[in-house]
Amino acid sequence: MYYIGIDLGGTNIAAGIVDEDGQIIYKESIPTQKKRNQQEIMEDMAKLSQRLLEEAGIKLQDLQSIGVGSPGSPDLKEGIIIYNNNLGFRNAPIRKVIQKQIPVPVYLNNDANCAALAEGLLGAAGGVKYSVTITLGTGIGGGIILNNEIYSGFNNAGAELGHMVILSDGRECTCGRKGCWEAYASATALIELAQEAASKNHDSLLFTLVNGELTQITAKTPFDAVKQGDPIANKVVQEYIGYLAEGVSNIINIFQPEILVVGGGVSKQGDYLLNLLQERVNQEIYSKEEIPKTKLRTALLGNDAGIIGAALLGFAPKQLSRLVKKDKKP
Repeated sequence: MYYIGIDLGGTNIAAGIVDEDGQIIYKESIPTQKKRNQQEIMEDMAKLSQRLLEEAGIKLQDLQSIGVGSPGSPDLKEGIIIYNNNLGFRNAPIRKVIQKQIPVPVYLNNDANCAALAEGLLGAAGGVKYSVTITLGTGIGGGIILNNEIYSGFNNAGAELGHMVILSDGRECTCGRKGCWEAYASATALIELAQEAASKNHDSLLFTLVNGELTQITAKTPFDAVKQGDPIANKVVQEYIGYLAEGVSNIINIFQPEILVVGGGVSKQGDYLLNLLQERVNQEIYSKEEIPKTKLRTALLGNDAGIIGAALLGFAPKQLSRLVKKDKKP
């Protein structure tokens, strides 16, 4: 049997067909065009799923289920997204719309939870029962895996890790609060830090690497500059790592996961990022004595994590247990 996983994002709708081993055998993506109404976006998810089946040559009777990972707060029982700030969804009946075109079971969950499930079973945290995955992108997504299952609170709205406050009355967040972690440690926040520094230091590589076009600065730019010895970029990166470490340390102190996975675009800095982060986290975590400590790792599945995790929503518990990858990394 096969499963479809749909990763609904603000920029793209990515979907793939996943086999019983949790491997993607075919995938496609289309622009979300998020300014459209929610009905059109939901219908596009159904149409994309139909096209996947046709392109991969898979019959409907061989499709077990469809899983959808979406930003926002899902109602798992009713199959709706109650609220989604980025896309403007309000009580969006995703299950009903998809099943109208493809009559199979449809499961929903938060997109960060789906990514955490995939990394927890098949990715960087494979083989451990307790893990947390954070994604550093436009905002900060978070997913918590306890005993190989998604934890999202009694109302399925938990694990909004990006919205823990790390600085009282700090920067305003898109959620309306002030001082949220994602306002300081998302990729967006890093870009803003770098742009501000570049605007004040035209002799810095932060400025010259983009030929003075500050809108061309990405989350990669400050790391490129600091690796070339730029002191201004180094200040930016160190400030950013400090903010990132505040939130990571809080998560470790609360949950004590065996592995904390860092995903999203910033995580592409790999060991360079992790080494800087680990040094700061070691100073902040409560458990400083010689007891087992949380390992930091970068995500392994990349952009496929959301697709795979969404597809896994339709797997039975025994199937999920069979998938768990043995943890062989030191």
